[in-house]
Amino acid sequence: MEHWPAYEEKMRAENLSDAAIKAFRYNFEKLTSGANLNIAEADIDHVDSIPSYDSLSEENAGLLTETVMLKLNGGLGTGMGLEKAKSLLEIKDGNTFLDFIAKQVEYMRSSMGVDLAFMLMNSFATSKDTLDHLSKYDGLSKGGIPLEFCQNKAPKVTASDMSPAIWPAAPSCEWCPPGHGDLYPAIVGSGTLDILLSKGYKYMFVSNSDNLGATMDLKLLTWFAKTGAPFAMEVAARTDADKKGGHLARSKATGGLLLREAAQCPDEDEKEFQNVAKHKFFNTNNLWVNLKALKEAYTKYDGLLPLPVMKNGKTVDPRDKASTKVLQLETAMGAAIECFPGAEAILIPRTRFAPVKTTNDMLALMSDAYTITPDFRMELVAERAGKPPNVKLDSCYKFVDQMAALVPNGPPSLVKCDKLTIEGKVVLEANVVFEGDVKIVGGTDAPKTLGAGIYTNQVIEL
Repeated sequence: MEHWPAYEEKMRAENLSDAAIKAFRYNFEKLTSGANLNIAEADIDHVDSIPSYDSLSEENAGLLTETVMLKLNGGLGTGMGLEKAKSLLEIKDGNTFLDFIAKQVEYMRSSMGVDLAFMLMNSFATSKDTLDHLSKYDGLSKGGIPLEFCQNKAPKVTASDMSPAIWPAAPSCEWCPPGHGDLYPAIVGSGTLDILLSKGYKYMFVSNSDNLGATMDLKLLTWFAKTGAPFAMEVAARTDADKKGGHLARSKATGGLLLREAAQCPDEDEKEFQNVAKHKFFNTNNLWVNLKALKEAYTKYDGLLPLPVMKNGKTVDPRDKASTKVLQLETAMGAAIECFPGAEAILIPRTRFAPVKTTNDMLALMSDAYTITPDFRMELVAERAGKPPNVKLDSCYKFVDQMAALVPNGPPSLVKCDKLTIEGKVVLEANVVFEGDVKIVGGTDAPKTLGAGIYTNQVIEL
């Protein structure tokens, strides 16, 4: 901890809040203490059964006046070749993620006759573009609460000696996002939590802005309020497609629920981590938080939430692989489930989980495998029986503009497609329909064109 004064000075110079500084200090202490940051298979039990959304029927609309809906919107779509908020991506019928979210809020307000409170957690990189885009929606901010608060940033740690990373050529490279677990220090440190409590809000529903299945659901809100739980996580049934994502488990030490991410799994336990028959449920990042319980937890833990810490090895300048090796310390917001005794989890239908992390996800969402519901959710069509098409695009389509060159005439039909694999460079004409398991092999230099037609359970070499 000899380097701690330098970190604190650096963070105070950037006007970071006490909550942000305490959170980073906790993470840094965990790192430098030599504590094992992994969660071993031997230390957890699998979760067999939990309450299911299908069993819910009660709806109490009165709770909506005590609830705020929060969307996490801090991410730039850099992994998809974007230098702006990922939520500004246009995905269907000319609408961006932000348009869908705003229309969802407006629909809920008009249909329920309640001015549902809505907020965003932006980052300094997404705030202006987001607020500019949403300015066309009058009255999106309601109830005397601000439309946004911003997430914090954390110093990168020099891997060799644990000192604060220094990179004079580009000082912004010395900082990194602290992971979405920063929700808690950001909402506390910005004063937002106290504002919400002073206005009489009791519950908060949190989800990612790229998940258009995650809308305010009255059955879930009623269930959460009735349980009296401080915290609840919406989980979905794991399939092979989800086996690398974090899963729900129970701590043998405390008996409480916890979340284990891939970064916390020892190498020797990877096979069991990916055993979807054993670890059946994954975190959708749709969370319900009792705001009073959050305030009490911050008091209990002396101004922070002791979230499990994950470390990621990087270079200080991500574009310069020869630059200084650093560690980025991150936390996950779902991991807070272990900080709240009595926390719950509930199994939800896959319709509440339609995130976009890659161009594979985006192509599926753009296709006819998904439909827009009257309340502006993006939902798998009934024919899909809750299972999205498995799309695997060549690495040359990693970025959004590259994918646009693949489908200049609009997306193919995927409503009856189980798996689509595209290798090499391809251009799809209009009216291409894929059914079953289809693989297209295109050109290596120049793209090859696939004509209109129905392609079923076949490999096509162009």
